[in-house]
Amino acid sequence: MKYRKLGRTNWEISEIGYGMWGMAGWKGSEDKESMESLQLAVDLGCNFFDTAWGYGRGKSEGFLGELVRVNKGKKLYTATKMPPKNFQWPSRREYSADDCFPPDHIEEYVEKSLKNAGLGSFDLMQFHTWEDSWLENEKVMKKMIDLKKQGLFHATGISLNRWEPWNGVKTVRSGLVDVVQVIYNIFDQNPKDELFPACREMNVGVIARVPFDEGTLTGTLTKETRWPEGDWRNTYFVPENLIPSVERADNLKPFVPNGVTMPEMALRFILGEPTVSTIIPGMRKPGHVRSNLGASDAGLLPSALMKELEKHRWDRQPSEWSQ
Repeated sequence: MKYRKLGRTNWEISEIGYGMWGMAGWKGSEDKESMESLQLAVDLGCNFFDTAWGYGRGKSEGFLGELVRVNKGKKLYTATKMPPKNFQWPSRREYSADDCFPPDHIEEYVEKSLKNAGLGSFDLMQFHTWEDSWLENEKVMKKMIDLKKQGLFHATGISLNRWEPWNGVKTVRSGLVDVVQVIYNIFDQNPKDELFPACREMNVGVIARVPFDEGTLTGTLTKETRWPEGDWRNTYFVPENLIPSVERADNLKPFVPNGVTMPEMALRFILGEPTVSTIIPGMRKPGHVRSNLGASDAGLLPSALMKELEKHRWDRQPSEWSQ
């Protein structure tokens, strides 16, 4: 495992981190297997774990706290996210800061997350939704500064809407956040336009999420793929999304090098962007942990392949189903 600095925090975190949504919010998750997968990740050098209150109403945070307690001799970086008060994902332009993150709500959910995890502090506390316009409400960041001074967390971050990386550039440039979490993968390359230059300018760490485009970049989905009843992916992969996603993923398959899997290629493409501090794939099974963490050891892709994959950029606009 290789490590990178998380922006101005100067924390040395694993290139491949751990996204903990799936083990609390997706169908087919088994708690015992989830904990085994988490511990295997620690054993293989992963030290950055990203969760949220919204992942099972604190269930995933409980897993993270347990993991920290059974690995007392190791430094594991803990990151979580506060839900918006209106519990609406994603945020929308018409939502105000008072609708989503009034000061009393921020404090309430920081405390709830700490209680769920059984921890005295988190390393990183993130807003689970964000609008750049909320920066105008000084009470929001004032409360975060106050709670940070109390030692309840050590760095502040924002998590950006799907396909809206522009909606955090102003906040990054404000100097008030240490970390930004954004979707970045072979298809979703638009953070390179405005967001990544701002992050480099301000030395803000970047967490890349959704490295496999919710599954299409694993190369395993087909136009007939369906999920168990109640699984959110059935509402995301509506026909107008699933069909073009599968077609574009199929177009990538001829470029997968011999001896390399498509998921590995997807992760190594992201690692080719030096602005990215860590990638947080969801991993519910030990086999996923081994293969995903192995992408760091495999190193960067050849420059010619990187240039080819850059041609597969897919600029999309949020819709009712994109969540």
